Amino acid sequence: MKKCLLFSGFFFLLSCLSANKSAAQPPVPAPQEFEPILISDVTVHLGDGNVIPHALVAVRDGKIEVLTQINVDRGFPGYRVIHAEGQHLYPGFISPNTTLGLTEIGQVRATNDYRETGELNPNVRSIIAYNTDSDILPTVRTNGVLLAQICPQGGVLSGTSSVVQLDAWNWEDAVVRRDDGVHLNWPRRMAYDFRKHRLGPNKNYESQRQNLQRFFQEAQAYCQEEKPAKRNLKFEALRGVFAGEQNLYLHADKARDIMAAVLFAEEFGIRPVLVGGRESYLITDFLKEKAVPVILSTTFALPSSPDEDIDQPFKTPAILHEAGILFCFSQGGRWSWQDRNLPFVAGQAVAYGLPYEAAVQALTQNAAKILGIEDEAGALRVGAPATFFLSTGDALDVKTNQLTHAFIDGREIILDDKQKQLYRKFLKR
Repeated sequence: MKKCLLFSGFFFLLSCLSANKSAAQPPVPAPQEFEPILISDVTVHLGDGNVIPHALVAVRDGKIEVLTQINVDRGFPGYRVIHAEGQHLYPGFISPNTTLGLTEIGQVRATNDYRETGELNPNVRSIIAYNTDSDILPTVRTNGVLLAQICPQGGVLSGTSSVVQLDAWNWEDAVVRRDDGVHLNWPRRMAYDFRKHRLGPNKNYESQRQNLQRFFQEAQAYCQEEKPAKRNLKFEALRGVFAGEQNLYLHADKARDIMAAVLFAEEFGIRPVLVGGRESYLITDFLKEKAVPVILSTTFALPSSPDEDIDQPFKTPAILHEAGILFCFSQGGRWSWQDRNLPFVAGQAVAYGLPYEAAVQALTQNAAKILGIEDEAGALRVGAPATFFLSTGDALDVKTNQLTHAFIDGREIILDDKQKQLYRKFLKR
């Protein structure tokens, strides 16, 4: 009898825990579209710098079927209609250089899987560690970020990133572009001395640079052989970079370091993308000449040196735009939960001279071009995947970014998250 009571109590406890756990689970990924959708009388920001007021958007089989102003002759029987008068429609925002799905709680080591030991790990693939059940992902989608570049961190060659959409059952379903590029943290000329508590010259800079050059020379020689005698996984991971099929993401902030990194890539015939670029505004002519796109650090930052204007991070996007440099915004880095603020990073730049539609373009089409996914995302056009969202107001303003609907490949995703659940819970207290 005691054993029966014990087992009954045990299973009752398990069922309670299971019920509580299921209530806190991330929303179920959206099913395939089963009916065509019609969105009427909406202001459409195409993502390429253009706007269509009072537009009509029809979606069928996951693609945009019609995208035009509202005066159309044909009818749409059988379509689910969303009346969006006064609302704004944007392409899904894209967050590059983030650890979304690789880290959950920064201070809990077991939930962090964004770096490997060692310095040279180009063969590390972030995509296989991507966790689609992260509680952070729904909080990011709530503000219109529907795609992201999942990046490894640490070391000199951190590894290989991939681009994903943020509503999937597993990483295989999430992939938009697998292994889009390798990430290189360029050695810094200045290093922080923890004993003296100040910044000083990096005495190991030259040896670090030479070691990196030697590694790339050996890797290039290896990749020129079709069938090497001995397989080297680190060198194999750079084949796409040397062949021009993948980007080499150069992480650097100081102007001298940026120039050195770009010239290094040019020496090997590699296509570089600058990540960070705090002082990119000082060398716009150089970046324009070398046709180097920039994944810009967050505008929510202090100046990178005491000599800069206090608002320099806010002004840099407008300077890059004026110089004709292809750039996009990033926000999270290691702090992936901050990716929900990506639209407001762009909004801050608008307040400091960046044209509004150029800011939207930097969040959408520019990011898609840099990451090599312009056929799958970035700009709205007939025949393109229906990945977009509806907001009651300006999506770049924290006070008016209020999503009512969001779609990924025509699937309407759930715009609920753990924070909203907790808010509703404690309203009832």
